[in-house]
Amino acid sequence: MTSPTAPAGPAGARATYRDAVTQQQDRWGLPLGVGAYVLWGAMPLFFPLLEPAGPLEIVAHRIVWSLVFCLIALVALRQLGDFVTALRTPRILGTFCVAAALIIVNWVVYVYAVLSDRVLDAALGYFINPIVTVLLGVLVLRERLSPVQWLAIGFGGAAVVVLSTGLGGLPWISLCLALSFGLYGLVKNRVGRTVTALPGLAVETAVATPVAVAYLAFLGSAGTFTGHGTGHVLLLMSAGVVTALPLLLFGAAARRLPLSVVGMLQYLAPALQFVVGLVVFHEHMPPARWAGFVLVWVALVLLTVDGVRRARRAPRPGLA
Repeated sequence: MTSPTAPAGPAGARATYRDAVTQQQDRWGLPLGVGAYVLWGAMPLFFPLLEPAGPLEIVAHRIVWSLVFCLIALVALRQLGDFVTALRTPRILGTFCVAAALIIVNWVVYVYAVLSDRVLDAALGYFINPIVTVLLGVLVLRERLSPVQWLAIGFGGAAVVVLSTGLGGLPWISLCLALSFGLYGLVKNRVGRTVTALPGLAVETAVATPVAVAYLAFLGSAGTFTGHGTGHVLLLMSAGVVTALPLLLFGAAARRLPLSVVGMLQYLAPALQFVVGLVVFHEHMPPARWAGFVLVWVALVLLTVDGVRRARRAPRPGLA
């Protein structure tokens, strides 16, 4: 039996070239994805550089300069039309207004957590996020869960109970981050693939920019606007790049990687945040917090194993 060969002639040459280009692009998928999640995981190292600016001021700058960077990137990538179309479509614009409100809450709580030496709480929130996403699927989308998924939710709930009783209160930072980001994903799911990641971030920051500019103007008029030299101003401006760059890398990776690989990579960011909080910032880890993290990790292992099994059982395209 002979192996299949490419068609002879110009058509075969073009097909071979396209296959080679596709394979070369696919090789970049994993490095791009890892790069995106490493940048997200390293963010706790960036925000302390912006002090003495507070969380609200940092987020206001993050919104404004993210929009500026996104617009430049949209022009360079020739996607500005997608941004304009989204702004002109009332249903899409309304959805992005809700998404913007949720992501701003997420950003404010996250920056507050970093600046108040609670990076481990932030990491826990993003570890919990996949569990919250599954739970929202049941409550909002009426999805049916497998027994393994229910067991994972049970472990997640047990983690919250252990942390609440052991640390003397609800882990509100973790829960707020997980819930706000879970709801954000749910709202963005309504848009689907109509608007891709970069134009979507541009729309979200565009609708939030008037509020951000008004807040910065208020700080200026009250004489409390943070300004500590050119270097500090440039750092505040760079918040836009820090926000949008990993999103660009992720968008490029998602087009090249299987969904199962992307799902695995999502744990890299909170894992790095956990290491930063524990090793770099030397945050306290009492036994109750360790127990809570372990319960959440068990839940994530269950969700991952269940997801891999479902992917293997799913029928492959073109196979009877």
